[in-house]
Amino acid sequence: MTRFIDVPALSQLVQMLGPAAFLAELADTIHADFLRWEDFDKTARVASHSPTGVIELMPVADAQRYAFKYVNGHPGNPARGLPTVMAFGVLADVATGRPLLLSELTLTTALRTAATSVVAARALARPGARRMALIGNGAQSEFQALAFHALMGISELAVYDVDPAATDKLVRHLAAWPGLRVQRAGSTAEAVAGADIVTTVTADKTRATILTPEMIAPGMHINAVGGDCPGKTELHPDVLRAARVVVEYPPQTRVEGDIQQLEADFPVVDLWRVLAGNATGRQHAAQVTVFDSVGFALEDFAALRLVHRLALAHGIGREVDLVPSGDDPKDLFRFAVGDTGRTALRRVA
Repeated sequence: MTRFIDVPALSQLVQMLGPAAFLAELADTIHADFLRWEDFDKTARVASHSPTGVIELMPVADAQRYAFKYVNGHPGNPARGLPTVMAFGVLADVATGRPLLLSELTLTTALRTAATSVVAARALARPGARRMALIGNGAQSEFQALAFHALMGISELAVYDVDPAATDKLVRHLAAWPGLRVQRAGSTAEAVAGADIVTTVTADKTRATILTPEMIAPGMHINAVGGDCPGKTELHPDVLRAARVVVEYPPQTRVEGDIQQLEADFPVVDLWRVLAGNATGRQHAAQVTVFDSVGFALEDFAALRLVHRLALAHGIGREVDLVPSGDDPKDLFRFAVGDTGRTALRRVA
């Protein structure tokens, strides 16, 4: 049997723990799996691009578990009544190939993206960061805001989006969180002024320039989330050239991240090395750091692993016959004919 987690089940799980507690466990799980980096069989995701978006497959495995995520990115979907990002994933047993978990990953992806942002920011941002600018106020924005507020102590948030309705939605949702002061900004430049951390999470599939050099102050940490496929960027190249850039998986980030704009040998630092203490993240207080985040399969592996453990522990979700089972694993034909079919075959004989 395979544990099945749909959107209502995942929602039940997150609400039962509380979003902040779930994000905390998820961040810890992602951090722990990055520390096991060399245990994993890794590859850049396989992408199928079209004029309207991209569909991707993201696999990764260690010696015990195999995971993959199916995910799309179609910026025009909201006009069709669909999310920009939709995803599902599987966690399987390496020894047998048996699928252990089939889970929604749309909501989970938003949670794991925010949790990964915090994992990186803890290692790269200046201690005591309290003010964050959030550029792009769409579906991912509340998760980023809550994660940085609950897990890093961000207490002031300046928000901006070219779509005022998106900012209205974000401000309305964040009004429920005590201790977080939200300020609407009239432009990106206004939002980032005085920020310790800048998070960009825009959705348009374009080579955009959301942040330019004159907006960047010494010591800022930039959490660049929205530039995540070929031809889609958010940072001016000179912002990157003047910063220490940390990435999840260079073979993927050089194709999909903001550094796709730069020369192929532009120096970057692996996040796992920073977390393991094998490389320095921030080298001095005035240094600008960038987490060029594109999303890597290891983060989904950690999320699926956590969801599977919590679902079993709390009895959430249901068991489904995703693959055939029975006394005779070599008799697959019985599922095609059933009892009536077998009786008919005996009569013919």
